[in-house]
Amino acid sequence: MYIQKGSIKISVLSRTGKEAVVAMLGAGDFFGEGALTGQSIRIGTATATSLTTVVVIDKATMIRLLRDEPTFSERFISYMLARNLRIEADLVDHLFNSSEKRLARALLLLSRYGDQAAPRKRIPKISQETLAEMVGTTRSRVNFFMNKFRDLGFIEYNGDITIHPSLLGVVLHE
Repeated sequence: MYIQKGSIKISVLSRTGKEAVVAMLGAGDFFGEGALTGQSIRIGTATATSLTTVVVIDKATMIRLLRDEPTFSERFISYMLARNLRIEADLVDHLFNSSEKRLARALLLLSRYGDQAAPRKRIPKISQETLAEMVGTTRSRVNFFMNKFRDLGFIEYNGDITIHPSLLGVVLHE
């Protein structure tokens, strides 16, 4: 599937019922690629978090596009490799960094900091519960760090969240 506009949350549910957000996707992102490998059981759930338009590409068409359209194939493969690198970085982040640094990194990634010449400074409204699920901490810890980031001038939030480049210092500071 290909997201034309809007945003999608990919989450997984543990056997005990705890939800973890594993990705927040936006326009230009692909998801559901497991179908290409014959994956019959999906472990994640995709949920639209805003008004979203998704193009569903059936397996046969996708295989044909990958085989016959070099430009599309290159774009898709580049996207999947970049996403794989991001997943590895997320794992390292979760293993070695504090929840404060993980939250700062998550906010920067949501603003697509470093992905484009002019990153979005404003990200759509996202609940502290969702941020907690992304970071692997509690909502109360996210609330504490969001207030701290706001007090330090790293972010502004009142509905939407405005990210200031100075937030990068939280991630880079040892």
